[in-house]
Amino acid sequence: MVRVLTFINQNGMTIDETDFNDKIYVADFFFTSCGGICPKMTSNMAKIQEAFKGDDKVLFLSHSVTPEKDSVAVLREYARSVGAISGKWHFVTGPKEAIYTIARKSYFADEDLGQPVNDSNFLHSENLILVDKKRRIRGVYKGTMPLDVKRLIADISILKLEYQQ
Repeated sequence: MVRVLTFINQNGMTIDETDFNDKIYVADFFFTSCGGICPKMTSNMAKIQEAFKGDDKVLFLSHSVTPEKDSVAVLREYARSVGAISGKWHFVTGPKEAIYTIARKSYFADEDLGQPVNDSNFLHSENLILVDKKRRIRGVYKGTMPLDVKRLIADISILKLEYQQ
C-alpha cells in the first residue's frame, strides 16, 4: 500500500494520507527548475486534470525532488503558472529524505525494469503513477508520451466504474 506521509503543499497546508482517503490519484516526482522532462510531464498532468476537473474523487500529487529550492512560494507560483486547481492538484515539499524514501519504497518511482537505482542517485523519473482508493498502484505511465497519457485517462475512468459497482 502506498503511503502519502506528511508534506506541505503550494498553499502552505499540511497534506497527508487523510487528504487522499477514498480518492483515486496520480502521483509524480518533479522539480520546478527542470529543463528536461518535467515541463512535458506537468503539461500532461494538466491535461489529465482537465479531463477530471469536475470530479472531486480524482486528485493529483506532485512531489518536488529538490525541496531545498522548491519552497512553498516557488511551488505556489509554479502551480499557478500551470493552471493547477487548488485542492485538486497538490505540489508538495518536505524533507528530502522523506520524499526520496516514499518515491523509492512506496511508489517505486525510479526503478528501471525492476532494478532499483542506487539510493544516492538523484531522483528523476518520467513516471506518472495511478493509485486507487485503497492506495494500491494500478498503473505506471510515461508522463512524456501522449499515448500513455490517453491510456492513463482511460484507466482512471475504468477505475471510477469499478468503484461504482
